Amino acid sequence: MEKEIYIEDKKSNIFKGAPIYIGVSIFLLILLFLSIGLAVTLGSVDISIKEVYSIIFYKLFNIGQTETLGNGAIHDVVWLIRLPRIILAIAVGVGLSVVGIVMQAIVKNPLADPYILGVSSGASLGATIAVMFGVGSILGSNAIGITGFIGAFIVSILVLVISNIGGRANSIKLLLAGTALSSVCSAFSSFIVYIVDDASKMKTITFWLMGSLAGAKWEEIIFILPIIIIGTIFFITQYRTLNLMLLGDEVSITLGTDLHKYRHVYLIITSLMIGVLVYASGMIGFVGLIIPHIVRMIFGTDHKKIIPIAAILGAIFLIWADVLSRIIIKGTEIPIGILTSIIGSPCFIWLMIKNTYGFGGKN
Repeated sequence: MEKEIYIEDKKSNIFKGAPIYIGVSIFLLILLFLSIGLAVTLGSVDISIKEVYSIIFYKLFNIGQTETLGNGAIHDVVWLIRLPRIILAIAVGVGLSVVGIVMQAIVKNPLADPYILGVSSGASLGATIAVMFGVGSILGSNAIGITGFIGAFIVSILVLVISNIGGRANSIKLLLAGTALSSVCSAFSSFIVYIVDDASKMKTITFWLMGSLAGAKWEEIIFILPIIIIGTIFFITQYRTLNLMLLGDEVSITLGTDLHKYRHVYLIITSLMIGVLVYASGMIGFVGLIIPHIVRMIFGTDHKKIIPIAAILGAIFLIWADVLSRIIIKGTEIPIGILTSIIGSPCFIWLMIKNTYGFGGKN
């Protein structure tokens, strides 16, 4: 039988034992379903709970009259606006949380987030080029998201290439390559904005970079959701290797595992996941940073436990962040990236001050 390898930090593992872990998992799943059920009834437009669920049951099970439930303004608000946003919020919350945990293991840094290796700057550069120069205009309304995805993915591949120059990539070289490329992309983005000097276009790119789920569409969700689900399941199966990454390359080699190829595979998969999320929602910060910290504080650092919990908790968090962004100011919508930063920043500072868990051994 293959030996289980993970790092146990006694002061961080608040909930010990399988029964408690299973109980918390079931509780969070129930909370997720309740969140979906309640969130779909909330919004700037007042619609009764009966009307909301009449439309949902009609669309899912064909229960009710087509004339009253199959079309009209209320139908469009519930089925074409609110529900897609909730499903997209789940996909983004799951994706960012899982990728955050994986990135932190890859670079062995608890401050890492899904965008640390230049992904955000690559997406920003791609989106800036699309808006300012009209590149990708043939793609229609999805031009900004698609070019943002392309930018994020290209930068991720360049990070891998550069970090392998002059020797095999390790966590330090990946961080340095990501930081360098992030600076280059940010500089080019600023330069493009400066030379074009168009206030209306600048407003467009700024709003996209703040993140939003307002553009959620069923056609996109059908494409995005399977990628996020498959990526999450894949990383759950990789928990032993992710646990080894926290121990470092030297220890892992002595245990018979070379982490070099795993880092490459994981970075490509995480880049694909982040790329499709950037395409659908723009840049949403702090979710992939704060959720892993909260989960590790409760369950320790064993990825077998924390990846599923982080996925569910991330989905719940983003559902309610999106609800708040829609209802906190009546008649308008706050970009969700602003809201997650407002919530996430003080929580993260509090966790750093509290310092109740370790990350891969003694800190």
